[in-house]
Amino acid sequence: MRLGAAFWIQRTDWPSLRDACVAVEAAGWDSIWLDDHLLSDEADWRDPKLEGWTALAAVASLVPRVRLGLLVSSTTFRNPGLIAKLATTLDHISDGRAVLGLGGGWFGREHDAFGIDFGAGFGERLDRLDEATGVLRRLLDGELVSHRGGFFELHDALCEPRPIQARLPILIGGSGPTKTLRTTARYADLWNGYGPPERIAATSEVLRQRCDEIGRPFEEIERTVTAHIVIRDTREQAREAWAAVAARHGLVGKVGSDGTDRGLTVGGPPEEVARYLDRYRQNGVGEVMAVFRDPFDRETIDRIGEVRSAVAG
Repeated sequence: MRLGAAFWIQRTDWPSLRDACVAVEAAGWDSIWLDDHLLSDEADWRDPKLEGWTALAAVASLVPRVRLGLLVSSTTFRNPGLIAKLATTLDHISDGRAVLGLGGGWFGREHDAFGIDFGAGFGERLDRLDEATGVLRRLLDGELVSHRGGFFELHDALCEPRPIQARLPILIGGSGPTKTLRTTARYADLWNGYGPPERIAATSEVLRQRCDEIGRPFEEIERTVTAHIVIRDTREQAREAWAAVAARHGLVGKVGSDGTDRGLTVGGPPEEVARYLDRYRQNGVGEVMAVFRDPFDRETIDRIGEVRSAVAG
């Protein structure tokens, strides 16, 4: 099972993010992920927020090994042609390590602030995600694309140069059983969810059903999970470290848009963290992405090798 580091990039600056990503590479993590919002989506929306694609391209030039992506790029912000060019350019900068993470968008305030169409509701945004993902797959695979759909229109669109990867992987984030998981089954190479192992297992079974509906092997889709992880010598130290981050970023009592609790997933000694993460592995999860917020937890970043050793053991 791979281990990734996901950075939410509000209330931080570029030097802090840069140094944390370099530390992730040095500590042996497998991937780096950034989020994609135009305003801070936690606590006060007026607080500073870096832009995801620009920051990720800069990170790609600094870390030569890890896989790179956004968790996730909203299809409300950019049309699929622009997203295809961004992802392809990232793949060239990183020499073939890009993953295109996509989501339907949920934070209305940033759309209102910048005059971006938020759509008529959540269902419409997921329809837009589905259409955009289908167009993106065709563009990334080298097709000359003409398309007239419910949300996007393209005329002989072409994405050249092609990505370095023969099939640049697409990741879909979200657990909606009716629309999001159907889009995942149709187009995605990876799926990302949030929640304890039991919830991920239940959602995975729904995804399996969606794959069966279209005759696609469920095993073709790599399942990934985001989690809040703190490595310390004791549980008490881990809880104290998490409490400071939660207070700074407005996470106390926070519930996600999918209804899941956004508290600490697991914290404590490396062996204890490893036992918890191993439950994901037993459910077939291919990667767990630990979420970091400023000030980025360098102790957890630097000690991930201890968790990896315990999982392997």
